[in-house]
Amino acid sequence: MKPVLSLSAILLMSISAAAGEFTVGFGETDITPELGKKTVFLAGFGHNRKATEVHDPIMVRAVVMADGDDKIALVTVDVVGLFLETVQAIRDELPGFKYVLVSATHNHEGPDTMGLWGATPFTSGVDPEYMKKLIAGCVNAVKAADKNRQPAVVDVGRARDPDLLHDSRLPIVKHDELVILHFRAPRTGQSRGMLVQWNNHPEALDSKNTQITADFPYYVVKYLRQSHQCPVAYFTGTVGGLMTTLGLPVKDKDGQELADGTFAKADRYGFLVAQLAEKALKNAVRITLTPFDIRTREILIPVENKNFQLGFQIGVLKRKMYVWDGNPVPAKWLETKDIKQPVAVKTEVGYLKLGDLEVAAIPGEIYPENVLGQVQDPVDPGADFPDAPIEPAIYAQLKSPHRMLIGLANDELGYFIPKRQWDVKEPFCYGLKKAQYGEINSVGPEAAPVICNTFKQLVEKK
Repeated sequence: MKPVLSLSAILLMSISAAAGEFTVGFGETDITPELGKKTVFLAGFGHNRKATEVHDPIMVRAVVMADGDDKIALVTVDVVGLFLETVQAIRDELPGFKYVLVSATHNHEGPDTMGLWGATPFTSGVDPEYMKKLIAGCVNAVKAADKNRQPAVVDVGRARDPDLLHDSRLPIVKHDELVILHFRAPRTGQSRGMLVQWNNHPEALDSKNTQITADFPYYVVKYLRQSHQCPVAYFTGTVGGLMTTLGLPVKDKDGQELADGTFAKADRYGFLVAQLAEKALKNAVRITLTPFDIRTREILIPVENKNFQLGFQIGVLKRKMYVWDGNPVPAKWLETKDIKQPVAVKTEVGYLKLGDLEVAAIPGEIYPENVLGQVQDPVDPGADFPDAPIEPAIYAQLKSPHRMLIGLANDELGYFIPKRQWDVKEPFCYGLKKAQYGEINSVGPEAAPVICNTFKQLVEKK
């Protein structure tokens, strides 16, 4: 006689069989600020730019992946940037996850979430109540994605188009590779969802717009969802340099060039990025995303930008400052408000080895030169630090052919500029009469060396 298994034994066998199975789920939350009760300051350009209406929603989108009981969450938010403290508040509400990454799309047409774009340079544009809504929205999106998890296989595709990027700063270096992960049901091939990563500033609407919008990522998501009938999450990547839609020729379907600052341009550009994603899908290959090897490190980055120092000191930028002794990982983390001495802020760098895919998690807007290994050599004679060593390139550390960079990951510290290309003192590089844009929105010239060397150490497990 064959033994009769109890229901509990059958359930245990099922759970055991599912251990190590790869599952994925998508979730989203609308976090559009309410207009009418409070002023909503729009971020990304000048001060006192007040929202007048909502064109399309500001969203949180989450992708939860699991290898059996090991779970990670990748979260993207349609805002200009989030500080590490905000990300930590989100993580605190999500126990049970091996890792939670929260990235901003760097949208220049959404609410101020950092403090830099209030009514004046000395007043924050952040609404604390809205930030509570944002944190709750991120938590809810992750929980929904976790609840929606199903078994899946994944294909990765890549495609390039340098004509979809405008580099507004010399030298011209573009990270023009789009990466897409397509999750499918194992047996039917039905789409479970897509993760798209691209490298450009969402600022097609320019500085005069007063309508809340997610800018071109809204249209990227819209067109891919329509085509594939599945959730889509858009993540930003290498946007320093400056990678922008402004000044980029974009033509409509009839060949007419579209003007900056128009929804027609944002729409068309989003459609073109979605088309590039479709091209990437045609060349996609099957990969595995397990096991998860997550390596992160909290470090200090020196803040030499006087405006940022003042912002931290007076509370416009709400985050802690630390004494900087030249060591990114000090023996003691000493808080300070004394900007007369060298100061730093705490941030986080991450390296994710997800099966066949390697991911760099960079806490700001890194220049393509530092990602692709194209830092200028020999250096321009006008550079401020001509003898600075070339930083170890991010992608040079990665061994897999399948790789991706998520920018503004878990923090936003502005531009990470190759130190030997730093240029604020005369004579200026390339014979220019004034300094190029970039350094004004960087914490300082040591940021790129610290970030790139930390990433190299993470990959090498040092």
